[in-house]
Amino acid sequence: MKEKSQKFILWLDDVSLNDIILVGGKNASVGEMRRVFSKKNINIPNGFCLTAKAYRYFLESNNLKEKIKDLLSNLDSKNLKQLKIVGEKIRKLILSSKIPEDLEKEILENYEKLSQYYKEKNVNVAIRSSGTVEDVPTMSFAGQFETYLNVSGKKDLIFGILKCYASAFGDRVIAYREEKKVDHLNFALSVGIIKMVRSDLGSSGIIFTLDTESGFRGVVLINSIFGVGEMIVKGKITPDEFYVFKETLKEGYKAIIRKELGKKTRKYIFNKKEGLKEVKVSQKDQLKFSLTDEDILTLAKWAIEIENHYKNPQDIEWAKDGKTGELFILQSRPETVHSIKKEPVHIEYIAKTNKKPILKGIAIGNKIGQGKAHIIENVSKIGEFKKGEILVTKMTDPDWVPAMRIASAIITEEGSKTCHAAIVSRELGVPAVVAAQKATKILKNNQEITVDCSRGFEGLIFDGKILFDIKEYRIPENIKLPTKIMVNIGSPDIAFSLSYLPVQGVGLARVEFILAEKIRIHPLALLNFEKLKKSKDKKIKKILREIEILTIGYKLKKEYFINKLAEGISQIACAFWPKPVIVRFSDLKSNEYRALRGGELFEPKEENPMLGWRGASRYYDKNYQDAFKMECEAVKISREKFGLKNIWIMIPFCRTPEEGKRVLNILDEVGLKEAENFKRIVMCEIPSNVILIDQFLDLFDGMSIGSNDLTQLIFGIDRDSGILSYIADERNEAVKEMIKIVIKKCKEKNKYCGICGEAPSTFLDFADFLIKEGIESISLNPNNVIKTILDLNKIRN
Repeated sequence: MKEKSQKFILWLDDVSLNDIILVGGKNASVGEMRRVFSKKNINIPNGFCLTAKAYRYFLESNNLKEKIKDLLSNLDSKNLKQLKIVGEKIRKLILSSKIPEDLEKEILENYEKLSQYYKEKNVNVAIRSSGTVEDVPTMSFAGQFETYLNVSGKKDLIFGILKCYASAFGDRVIAYREEKKVDHLNFALSVGIIKMVRSDLGSSGIIFTLDTESGFRGVVLINSIFGVGEMIVKGKITPDEFYVFKETLKEGYKAIIRKELGKKTRKYIFNKKEGLKEVKVSQKDQLKFSLTDEDILTLAKWAIEIENHYKNPQDIEWAKDGKTGELFILQSRPETVHSIKKEPVHIEYIAKTNKKPILKGIAIGNKIGQGKAHIIENVSKIGEFKKGEILVTKMTDPDWVPAMRIASAIITEEGSKTCHAAIVSRELGVPAVVAAQKATKILKNNQEITVDCSRGFEGLIFDGKILFDIKEYRIPENIKLPTKIMVNIGSPDIAFSLSYLPVQGVGLARVEFILAEKIRIHPLALLNFEKLKKSKDKKIKKILREIEILTIGYKLKKEYFINKLAEGISQIACAFWPKPVIVRFSDLKSNEYRALRGGELFEPKEENPMLGWRGASRYYDKNYQDAFKMECEAVKISREKFGLKNIWIMIPFCRTPEEGKRVLNILDEVGLKEAENFKRIVMCEIPSNVILIDQFLDLFDGMSIGSNDLTQLIFGIDRDSGILSYIADERNEAVKEMIKIVIKKCKEKNKYCGICGEAPSTFLDFADFLIKEGIESISLNPNNVIKTILDLNKIRN
């Protein structure tokens, strides 16, 4: 260490993380990677570093220490005007100084060696600053200093180093040192001279070895753009985004579970003299990904190697050389935002008021929301809705989701606990009150209100803001229930954030949300796209233009449907890997399908869609069968290409065993055959499923009870009607007797038996009844998982 510390220059191959005091955190990290990962065929650019000793030698040789000390002696760093004047004087002083001859000679000799290494006359380099403090080696001053890119030639190299040294006294750096009480002259700067990767001709970007929103560690997230990576830092464009699932990638699968095309309109390329210049990206390139699948998989494998070495999630810079086609890792640093693993927590809201509510309805979720009421009667006006307001309307459908996402609460005049507004609000974690009659008449725009869903079934709406407390509960490790607790999920976007829940898998993964929010186009409109192009109908032409915009980059439009559905399913499956994820094929009703783009061209108008053309009856219908096969292809991609073998499938609304046979024949035909660790489940949600249960269980691997539909069909109550909801719910003896039969028969035949309806999430006594009857699994809404586990444990012990 002593011998090394006397050197002005160290090559990256001779640097490790033990040398932070000499070369700063950034250069030490690059050296560590080159030393370790080059042996593993991970490309790291070569280069050398001017050590902290070189910086101090430069200051001493030019008698700068005393001059800088004098200029800083009376500085008030909070006085921005004074800070700017002092900073400029110091920087000018440094830039007008000279690097000592012996040091300059050594720099240029090493630059010549680097050029020879790459077989170039004057190799293009990046001049990167890396700060350090001798007695505080961990203080790296990340992001504080300047970096100079695309520098070539001896003269520009020397001036670039001077500019790096000057950046040690940038205004923000001076203020930062003052704030941290670091002696300005105890600080030192190392400068890395590193070969530039020709990403100006290729692409570049950032890798995180976790999901940056949720902290989920099962994926590698890659952002990618054309040109030099500084454009990402500037935030001027939206990069391409790729997610790769780590576990099945390690097993050899091409596990790119999500690909999103960014808006890459601009890029940085090398300027002829020095530095970078901004240019337009061609229209052709804007419509294609900036990385191939092979590149994505290679970068993901490298990222996992780097993470394993550092034993922590990493934030990695990478680049692709457009000349050679080679990929390079440029930098790696610890990811700090999500370092702490989430614990399973239940949050309870407790209202503190004696006020009388001005409105009542059915409570969805268990939260309290506050804000200004915004009444919107027509979906065409949702653009007026602002974040944090409370959405008040008659009823919602998938077109309302953008507003629902940013609402602090939702109120609808119609609906029930299983209507669209209820299901979506649960998914989003937004409190909602449905069936709040006359809400649009009683409430006024901009009225401050409170939506209280913390008191069980009844949702209360108060005028003004009420006081409330929030309590958190954590699950003790020793809780064990005789029944598996699973979770219901519809939106893939929340799957990673729910992965920490203490569940044994996903009892219901709905694809309806993926269809309505991600795909947004009727599958038959995509299948028949080329035929529809021949039409001269203005309405059809308008629909096709909308489809073209949504499916940009896809020549075969059906591939858009298959890929997006596979991506959504896969996000959910990898979030809960290796636990089973039961994917229910689409169960939209004809009116909901009509709401998709192009849906009106293919869907009938039904008086009662709830009892109409839905579920299994669609799948084998000659008018829809090809669309169903697209869903099957999506599942196959998730299972076979991405390796997500934890996916099971489920058939909804299967009225007769004959229907079941016809659907199973299609599954066999497309390759989703009966196999080990792969179950084909049927929903039990029609009385005929119970009456003919032996025949259904002879066909399928088990049943998942859909208590919402089962209840409405036992009693003939429209589940979307709030008016009749008082008559009966799942706790009625008629429902419970049927459920007893299902559980008993499944156990006798050693078949899977679960429940994925709303009732166990709403009624604790009903959940306890299911456990007593010996049901294999109970699937709950995400916001009820922890509370229900705690409550069940309490009443059973």
